Amino acid sequence: MFVDTTLPPVGLRDVSQAARAAESMGFDALWTTETQHDPFLPGALIAEHTRRLRFGTAIAVGFARSPATMAYTAWDLAQASGGRFILGLGTQVRAHIRRRFGMDWPASPVGKFREQIQSIRAFWETWQTGAPLNFRGEYYKLTLMSPFFNPGPIETPDIPIYIAGVNTGMARLAGEVADGFFVHPFHTPRYLREVLLPAIEKGAARSGRPRPVFSTTVFAATTEEERAFTRQQIAFYASTPSYRAVMRLHGWEDVAEELSRLAAQGRWMEMPALVNDEMLTTFAVVAAPEEVPSLLLARYRGLSERIALYTPYIPGQRDAFWKRLITVLHE
Repeated sequence: MFVDTTLPPVGLRDVSQAARAAESMGFDALWTTETQHDPFLPGALIAEHTRRLRFGTAIAVGFARSPATMAYTAWDLAQASGGRFILGLGTQVRAHIRRRFGMDWPASPVGKFREQIQSIRAFWETWQTGAPLNFRGEYYKLTLMSPFFNPGPIETPDIPIYIAGVNTGMARLAGEVADGFFVHPFHTPRYLREVLLPAIEKGAARSGRPRPVFSTTVFAATTEEERAFTRQQIAFYASTPSYRAVMRLHGWEDVAEELSRLAAQGRWMEMPALVNDEMLTTFAVVAAPEEVPSLLLARYRGLSERIALYTPYIPGQRDAFWKRLITVLHE
């Protein structure tokens, strides 16, 4: 099992040190996020300051960008790193696309996302082989690639594309077109087995592709402070209506509706109290630090190829815990 971590929300001046430390610790991949910083810019520094470490975006918001800009950036990062870059994309939710990015929300999110991925690969095919650019879909018509704008072939053109999702529509799409699937931290092993995996396998069967790699982010709480933080995060995610299917599977839809009501009223401090101990231990690994690796193996062996904890690795903090985690999960 591969063990990954996420770049902490640091500025660019601190990326190289964090990347070198992650590689030295033994992590297999370092993911960047689109929260407080651009997800692509750190990639250039990671490529320059590491030799083995894979890296990628987990995620970059696809609906905030054109396929062309994503194709160019991924192409450059793959070339700079010798093929270690993974393009990870997600859609975000409607409110953020409209009110944070100022973009239109598509009538068919799955349909537009499919075309984004297909058109990105169309750019790469043109650059690598010289074939004319000719992608025509409902959302994109891409037919112009003159030599002046063509970066040309690279040694590592097979750039993996991972996509994120919580519901079955995106899971089917992942099986149909993606190389990997980011399992959202707001999941349970039961939801993964009973809902997401069948949807992904259906998509893969439709396109004749192998099942995509599962890259799973997991809540793990080893202290009272971490348990409180995890309750808070579970409450936040459970309040999102588009994530309600996870709660419904376990019979907690009424709790999700109450959390949505509290969130709409801005009563954030009241929400974690609705996440009881059963919910906490269903969504998270709650144990002493030395027990976490074996419990992760028990939950995800044979189910997920890549594991990352929701809490990022910070150099110099809990190094013994991280080293043991990596060692056990690599066995």
